[in-house]
Amino acid sequence: MRSRPVPVAITIAGSDSGGGAGIQADLKTFAALGVHGTVALTSVTAQNTYQVTMVHDLPPEMVYEQVRVVAEDMGIDAGKTGMLSNAGIIAAVAKAVRDFGFPLVVDPVMVAKSGAPLLREDAVEALARELVPLAKVVTPNAPEAERLTGVKVVDVETAKLAAKKLVEELGCEAAVVKGGHLGGATSLDVLYWKGEYRVFEAPRVEGCTHGTGCAFSAAIAAELAKGASIPEAVRVAKEFVTRAIKYGLRVGRGHCPVNPTAWLEVNAQRYAVLKRVEEAVELLLAHAREILPYAPEVGINVVMALPPPYAESASDVAGVRGRIVKFGDGLKAVGPVAFGASSHLARLVLEAMKLDPRARAAVNVAYRPELVERAEEVGFKVAFVDRALEPESVKRVEGASMGWIAREAFKAVGGAPDVIYDRGDVGKEAMIRVLATDAVEAVEKLLKLVR
Repeated sequence: MRSRPVPVAITIAGSDSGGGAGIQADLKTFAALGVHGTVALTSVTAQNTYQVTMVHDLPPEMVYEQVRVVAEDMGIDAGKTGMLSNAGIIAAVAKAVRDFGFPLVVDPVMVAKSGAPLLREDAVEALARELVPLAKVVTPNAPEAERLTGVKVVDVETAKLAAKKLVEELGCEAAVVKGGHLGGATSLDVLYWKGEYRVFEAPRVEGCTHGTGCAFSAAIAAELAKGASIPEAVRVAKEFVTRAIKYGLRVGRGHCPVNPTAWLEVNAQRYAVLKRVEEAVELLLAHAREILPYAPEVGINVVMALPPPYAESASDVAGVRGRIVKFGDGLKAVGPVAFGASSHLARLVLEAMKLDPRARAAVNVAYRPELVERAEEVGFKVAFVDRALEPESVKRVEGASMGWIAREAFKAVGGAPDVIYDRGDVGKEAMIRVLATDAVEAVEKLLKLVR
């Protein structure tokens, strides 16, 4: 049983001055996965998203010494390598792994995303001979797997062959041959471990790719440091890097970097949105007597979406399950606040966010002329949408009406409206919808109108 309260992982790799790969990506990944990250720096690079202009390697003895002082003080639960550059550094790392006995993930970095070589030709043999046999997991991409095994990786079957050769001929415990270079609608990574293959599949996402290999291998190391099995560590790492690519950081003029902190940020934002909608519902219910006369037959809902770029569908919008309905002389929330609880109002907000990313929340009440008058009196931007003009082609598509209403409302006022109202249509109750930046603000705006 591990005696340390926090797992410790070490990245033995180069520095990326652009912050997208190398130890920078590794440390972000360690932190996002709840592991204390330490560093043995191997090289300093001057690079950005599209080029590497200079590389300075540290002396091998300095690389070893960085590992030693960390191991003797904190202990190392798992490590990973990235850019090792030359045979001397590879030998120093191999000695450190033998001396301190921690599980190692080897990412055999050979070429930067920009195309610049990061491993000298004479060092490839040293990597295969000295370090791969010490590795718990090796994580080459298709070109790297070919350099190490001689197998040209073009599909899943050749990836399996290369992974097997890495384990059975070069001597590592497990190998993951990554499928990022293979193209196709899905990204397939092949793990060979204990004589068995496992294929990890994820939809191929468009996004930022600088630092993908670093984040992937660092995620495996982090999970191993926490005690996960190799297959479980690879599974988490696959999910982690897919999210990091999808929500990459669009900076620079070249290959933009992955975003390891998206792993934390999405969940943090979901929690924040839930709490904000709950506060909004409490505020609304506290003023139920004032709002009750304006409760529509279909009920009231209060919704709020995750911020861009995380809000993609109704499942990324929180609302009240079952809505808020008339109950005696007051109002009652039928169910709890949850993501995916709203359909119509969620679609309105999602469309509004495409036009103005700040329009993340809304609340609805029944249409009353006096509320529209008050909205205009207090200076709100008020948009009227005539549902009789809704095209039949829109009406025929399930859920398309809300998007059409949002677009028409924005067009009517030349930007984001505070209030959107319509007088209904056949089978459609007349409605007022209040837009805001967050759920509490939406209810506060509504209270201005009902008072």
